[in-house]
Amino acid sequence: MPDRQASTLPAPAARAAATSLDALFRPRSVALVGASRQRHAIGWDILHNLIGYEFQGQVFPVNPHAPVVHSVKCYPDVEAIPDAIDLAVIAVPKALVKEAVESCARKGVRGLVIITSGFKEVGEAGAAAEREIRDLARAHDMRIIGPNGMGIINTDPAVRLHASFAATEPLAGNVAFSSQSGALGEAVLASMREMGLGLSMFASLGNKADVSGNDLLEYWEQDPRTRAILMYLESFGNPRRFFRIARRVTRSKPILVVKSGRTAAGARAAASHTGSLAGTDRAVDSLLYQCGVIRAASIHELFVCAAAFSTQPVPRGNRIGIVTNSGGPAILATDACVQLGLQIPTLDAPTQAALRAALAPEASVTNPVDMIATATGEKYEICLRAMAADPNIDAIVAIFTSLEMIDGLAVAEGIVNGLAGRDKPAVVCFMGKLASREAIERLKTAGLPVYTFPEDAALALHALVRYQAWRERPTGVTPAFDDFDRRTIQEVFAQARAADRLQLTLAEASRVIEAAGIPTAPWREAASPDEAASAATALGFPVALKISSAVVVHKSDVGGVVLNLGDAAAVRTAATTMLARAREHDRAATLLVQRMTGGGTEVIFGSSLDAQFGPLLMFGLGGVFVEVLKDVVFGVYPIADVDADDMLKGIKGYPLLTGARGLAPVDLAVLKETLLRLNHLVGEFPEIQEIDINPFFAAPKGQRSLAADARLKLAR
Repeated sequence: MPDRQASTLPAPAARAAATSLDALFRPRSVALVGASRQRHAIGWDILHNLIGYEFQGQVFPVNPHAPVVHSVKCYPDVEAIPDAIDLAVIAVPKALVKEAVESCARKGVRGLVIITSGFKEVGEAGAAAEREIRDLARAHDMRIIGPNGMGIINTDPAVRLHASFAATEPLAGNVAFSSQSGALGEAVLASMREMGLGLSMFASLGNKADVSGNDLLEYWEQDPRTRAILMYLESFGNPRRFFRIARRVTRSKPILVVKSGRTAAGARAAASHTGSLAGTDRAVDSLLYQCGVIRAASIHELFVCAAAFSTQPVPRGNRIGIVTNSGGPAILATDACVQLGLQIPTLDAPTQAALRAALAPEASVTNPVDMIATATGEKYEICLRAMAADPNIDAIVAIFTSLEMIDGLAVAEGIVNGLAGRDKPAVVCFMGKLASREAIERLKTAGLPVYTFPEDAALALHALVRYQAWRERPTGVTPAFDDFDRRTIQEVFAQARAADRLQLTLAEASRVIEAAGIPTAPWREAASPDEAASAATALGFPVALKISSAVVVHKSDVGGVVLNLGDAAAVRTAATTMLARAREHDRAATLLVQRMTGGGTEVIFGSSLDAQFGPLLMFGLGGVFVEVLKDVVFGVYPIADVDADDMLKGIKGYPLLTGARGLAPVDLAVLKETLLRLNHLVGEFPEIQEIDINPFFAAPKGQRSLAADARLKLAR
């Protein structure tokens, strides 16, 4: 059973592809096609930003109707510019875009940012026009960002490129951000500046005709100024490529994503916005989790987490220490941490002794440490220094509720001094109207994230803990099984298609999962009551009797399942009735006789083919629990062994599998192998549209875990 393990290193081809974006983000010269003299027209705003942000290269406005724009000499077209051009920003009406791209191709321009809208997002005619300019650009080795975007930014002091019409001048920093929405990008830039969150680079991707979020991930992976990557996505484009790249990148840099289109209505709106498929939300969740990407529920949550990732080290564990001058906010912080799965441990005895010596008698020194309302900056410094040194603490929350008698700036100074030199992440919560802007700026200048409410502080630490757990998680391997009977499966599928069927019978589905090496309760197919009685005798009693039909999929609807038949006569009687009912719906129906299993916990394995993401694997509690409790988890193909472990542990009913309330623990190794064999099956046969193995009886170790039923449908 050989294993396949994915490399965590970028391939030379990936490095080369990423370098090709230098013409976009590190140009030596920029031509603005559509430069305008009209104040606050898009062509005016972009030129204003290029000049005002002090681009470190040459800027060439292009407008055939103006000799000068923004006090800069203007050219009638790109080809009239005497110097070489690396990047052209195109902001002309849609009818003129193709002509501008052709001119750039003749000039030898290497990068295009197309601001103009009216392409794929408006329908097939626009999509055809977009494909035409994309193909033209590719034929001349030009990379495109857009169309239907807002532009790009690089805050590197050696570049200082602000090639967008955003009104906000970004702060330089270590966070890269890509947005599929232009208008949202403007709001994001403004919010980041307000929070003091600095950018390394920014890209508004629009319709993603060429450069995608995947390309940016590879580019920013290698950028030394980028510490964290933020993305607003409406669609993935190529989810498989995203999976491979993100799984590698997150080993060295965190990726935080807001993915819209959670609902069917939202997905439709996303599709109409950029003309892209959004994908099912459960597939999105599974994909992001499997490649270590942190999914934020909102833009606000994205920034909350980004503020911590841009400044703080990752923690060694999930034990949180809280220092406060007010009990209420500390309780909120404690509740928020615990609800997120973080621990609030008791402090070490020497730490408590040191705190007791420094604080008032009524102070609490266990954790949270409540210094009471009169705590000064000096007390914060003492307590935080002790907290940072405590071996029971992995990360720290410092909470200050502002009071008129306490100097907020002195408290900020105390927090900065108390946390100086520590190797543990720390976040600060400054609450109340008297929390001065000067004090907050002092904390931010010292590299400390500052939040208004404790819940945000807890959320940020939880994201850091999750990321560290991902980095420590083994890469895992995806096994390929040597006993996989590919030929039998091919024959079954060929026979179904020859009969012009996509739905397999129970006997055919059982044959497939057996060929895949998935343990199955012994069975035989029978075409008559006498054959059923003979099969039951050969298998051994008691037996189950079931309809095997490509038409009657839900057997129980027509009385198509009878259990615990104890002798041949009972089998013959049941078979006569069952076969008569079945053939009212399907004249080709047969019977499947199966030896009754020894019992166990019922679980379900399954897979369905997502139009964008490919096979989506499922595991959960089986039998009637699937319909009632819906306690299932999903994984996007391909899953590794570590992903299979996570899926088993991910259901709420996992304690039932490990021996809750005196139950015997089931053989988890068999369940894991079954999930990995199903993964191999759907990978080898991508024509499988749907497959359910339900129920699968998970037995304790030493007993046989067996599949008792299966359904399988092929794709067209």
